[in-house]
Amino acid sequence: MQNNDLYVIYGDQPKKMIMHLLDDIKVADEIPKDSLIGIKPNLVLAKPATSGATTSPEIIAGTIEYLQSEGFKNIIILESSWIGDSTVRSFRVCGYEDIAQKYGVELVDLKKDSSNVFEVGDISFDVCSKMLKLDYMINVPVLKGHCQTNMTCALKNIKGCIPDREKRRFHTLGLHKPIAYLNKVIETDLVIVDGIMGDLCYEEGGTPVTMNRIIIGKDPVLVDSFVAEIMGYELEDVPYIEIAEEIGVGISDLNNANITEYNKDEKIRNIDPPRSIKHLTEHIEEKEACSACYGSLVHALDRLHNQGLLNKLEGKIHIGQGFKDSQCEGLGVGKCTENFSNHIKGCPPKARDIIKFIKK
Repeated sequence: MQNNDLYVIYGDQPKKMIMHLLDDIKVADEIPKDSLIGIKPNLVLAKPATSGATTSPEIIAGTIEYLQSEGFKNIIILESSWIGDSTVRSFRVCGYEDIAQKYGVELVDLKKDSSNVFEVGDISFDVCSKMLKLDYMINVPVLKGHCQTNMTCALKNIKGCIPDREKRRFHTLGLHKPIAYLNKVIETDLVIVDGIMGDLCYEEGGTPVTMNRIIIGKDPVLVDSFVAEIMGYELEDVPYIEIAEEIGVGISDLNNANITEYNKDEKIRNIDPPRSIKHLTEHIEEKEACSACYGSLVHALDRLHNQGLLNKLEGKIHIGQGFKDSQCEGLGVGKCTENFSNHIKGCPPKARDIIKFIKK
């Protein structure tokens, strides 16, 4: 697996999906057998993954099961929930205590860890000591929005590896620069993005959007650049990505990325959107839409809403397998609407492409 490789698999069975991906990519071949492997999920607070806030325990279970099947025995899960919440409670509520018991892995509450001081450029900060003892670090963020940084994924998930006092200070420093610089100290060996269900706008969940995908890569900058595109953001909308690239954390160039899609999401979505996004979904005419395609459209409509453009849409946007072979006037999204008079390509399309098409 190379740094410019990205792998995407669609579906709603995260444990099965991640085990298939890891086995096919042969991740075990690049990890020395005696390595201390750390898995860093996003358990920002004590809410289940269905809230759109936290990493699916099924992805973690599948990752551990794969590693153990390859002979790895020294595996730990590390996390520090946000200020004001208990990591121990998050481990319990999010299903991680059950995982630890079933697979015999240790849960490490980084809030209770010691720390070491590091300097990167003109910034110094404390980093939890346990993170520095890992031989191989697997970063498992959630693909979701954030009220201050627009999105949070691989690079920002590392903020859970510092003491609470530093989390407070990061906000006084503007978040973007310290997040980027922190990734120079804590290096990610593998990123597994939980894109099954993430929040549309907020780190703490409450507005979940089903996206039904898992993304794997080695370069957190490249992964975040790809996720930004999926969510409909330009790189300048998420400054920490460009800052991280400038200081050598990774590369954002998706034009030179090797992107492998294993399948298409063909399962019809069965989750009604929450009332909090009804102002977006009222613009959609849906017939048997897949979650991955529908989720991209919701993210695109939210970007347009924030830019004051949503109310300028004329008519409904059509999406779903029920429109296959239909020759209609109007705007269609995804391959299933390719016979519409106006059609946005992709299966699923990226939110950024939907936004550009609609603006044009």
